[in-house]
Amino acid sequence: MLVLVIGALVVTAAALTILKYLHFSKNNEAHPINKKYADALELALQFFDVQKSGKLVDNRIPWRGDSGLQDGSEENLDLSKGTYDAGDAIKFGFPMAFTATVLSWSILEYGDQMNAVKQLGYAYNSLRWITNYLINSHPSENVLYFQVGDPGLDHKCWERPETMTERRPVTQVNTSFPGTEVAAETAAALASASLVFKENDPDYSSSLLTHARQLFTFADTYRASYSISIPQVQGFYNSTGYGDELLWAASWLYHATRDDSYLRYVTELNGQRLVNMEITTWFSWDDKLAGTQVLLSRIIFFGAKDMPTVENLDLQMYRKTAELVMCGLLPDSPTATSRRTDGGLIWITEWNPLQHAVASAFLAVLYSDYMLTSQTETLYCSGNSYKPDDLRNFAISQVNRNLVAKETLCRMIDMCSA
Repeated sequence: MLVLVIGALVVTAAALTILKYLHFSKNNEAHPINKKYADALELALQFFDVQKSGKLVDNRIPWRGDSGLQDGSEENLDLSKGTYDAGDAIKFGFPMAFTATVLSWSILEYGDQMNAVKQLGYAYNSLRWITNYLINSHPSENVLYFQVGDPGLDHKCWERPETMTERRPVTQVNTSFPGTEVAAETAAALASASLVFKENDPDYSSSLLTHARQLFTFADTYRASYSISIPQVQGFYNSTGYGDELLWAASWLYHATRDDSYLRYVTELNGQRLVNMEITTWFSWDDKLAGTQVLLSRIIFFGAKDMPTVENLDLQMYRKTAELVMCGLLPDSPTATSRRTDGGLIWITEWNPLQHAVASAFLAVLYSDYMLTSQTETLYCSGNSYKPDDLRNFAISQVNRNLVAKETLCRMIDMCSA
């Protein structure tokens, strides 16, 4: 459910701003605020508060209290913060880190609009709540704790986290039992968050970036899937591969550092080796390729003028594949995906089906804004031409169909007005 809410959080940011080079700047052609979407954004951010573990500060949810205060104590760590997963009390580091990465991305791109509807502070607080946990989960360069709790025991007992009494074991990846995808995703989360906090808390930003660099080196040096190293995780957040996470993490590290070694990593060194670029995929906690393609496309849109030819050509490959993703989403495109409901909602799996619809809408609205800001007028799909508004309209269609979930969240949080 965290993935669902993050998608709603990003897509319901009603007025959109593009921040060149991921630095804060204003767009004079911002769209007017839509109250319907602003309300959904507020609700999504309240849901982060619902999911928080630890000793709560400025708690907005009256029926939530302190919980998980001893998490990590058996390893002399403070793993009390972070967020629980969906309706249980487990902390799964792999999807939690992805949540932090996408939350960072949404703040970087649309923070001005969050601020306009008085939600930016809550977004910052929720992000820091997760990144504090992720930092504490990384006590040394080649050790990362990625899970708190026993899912088997937890799922047999529905209870409030404030009153849970079962043992809370912690699970780690290390050099003997590597976990490339979870280490790389955590690196992406901390690198992207370092950009968020760079201006208002530079010391914290620097700490985040140090952990991100170390985790990426760990992930890349000791390559193995955490689902194979630790088979018991396969029943919950099983990974289908780690190549996408390595590219995703290196992309965020390049944006955070401007270190050309990370750019070479995703272009001439590994651009064609770690993943199959010719296959379009769905952006999710398990597959970051489509997100990586869009993220690296922004360099071509805004910053490739003085780039060496080899890197420029490889980045063009990412933009080309990002365009294939966009063409698959546009309902009237010759290459439009057929994986939709009769009403037009993207539908990939029965389990947590809305995650792919909102993630697709997020990427579409980002790409639309990249086109608008760079004055790129046309997207071509097998000979047909489309405008940025076509991508925006697709995103709006997905959001509007997802807003039916608002009333469900209202009942869960009990915070909506009549």
